[in-house]
Amino acid sequence: MLILDEAAVRKFLEMRALIPAMEHALSALSSGKVVQPVRVVVPIAEHRGFLGSMPAYAGAQLGAKIVTFFPNNQGVPSHHALVLLFRPETGEPLAVMDGRLITEMRTAAVSAAATRFLARPDSSVLAIIGSGVQAHSHLEALRLVRQFRDVRVWSPRNAGVFAHRFGLRLARSAEDAVRSADVVVVATTSRTPVLRGQWLSPGTHVNAVGAPRPDWRELDDELLRKARLYVESREAASRESGDVIASGAIVAEIGEVIARTEPGRQSADEITLFKSVGVAVEDLASAELVYRASLTAQPSVAS
Repeated sequence: MLILDEAAVRKFLEMRALIPAMEHALSALSSGKVVQPVRVVVPIAEHRGFLGSMPAYAGAQLGAKIVTFFPNNQGVPSHHALVLLFRPETGEPLAVMDGRLITEMRTAAVSAAATRFLARPDSSVLAIIGSGVQAHSHLEALRLVRQFRDVRVWSPRNAGVFAHRFGLRLARSAEDAVRSADVVVVATTSRTPVLRGQWLSPGTHVNAVGAPRPDWRELDDELLRKARLYVESREAASRESGDVIASGAIVAEIGEVIARTEPGRQSADEITLFKSVGVAVEDLASAELVYRASLTAQPSVAS
């Protein structure tokens, strides 16, 4: 059994390969080729954290992610995880690997897949609300699917450092960042709305990846009324996302759009919204990339 730490995962996981892997995984999920129960979450009330279990079987892949989410962490990441892979034919353990980076990268890769299929082809202005690891990974991933001439960032903390590090424009407020943007990323730990529909221009595409609890929100009611809503899994999003519960109007799963069984963007003026909660098949597909690449690089270990 291979044991891979975060440094090994970073060596073998590459965003350019990860985006099409997420497209394939989400298409398989929406096509009924994946067995995937909704995430089981255990609250850690006294420390204001959560422990989640995310198993899945996708034919060639069998495994699970065990993930913790402690949104108030300071000095250490808010997410930690392990991903386990098993041989589907026998149940033998194949690998255990650090899942923090996998979670970070696959979330952005899924947003990039949604952006490829839902954002206007001529999108050139990107706004990012947030300045943590998801802001960084989304900046990398979205630049692979659209050519942005202007990238703006705003967050309550550390946005200046983030903007300086990556050569971005520091916005004065969330509204200042979002006004006239073509693509918007919301990647915060806020439990109340930080993005308002009145700020969005016709034709905007929004990727919202925060507020992963049924009683949390990051989008206001006006945005939910205006936007055509897409998700990874109807079942998961309808149970886990406060924004989706408030909307109640899912147009399609993004895997259905990728497979072309449901329509994506219908006009240049409509506002599209992809609300991500993260699902297990994404972690398995990511871990499979790492596992296969590690076997190629270290054949002696596999034997």
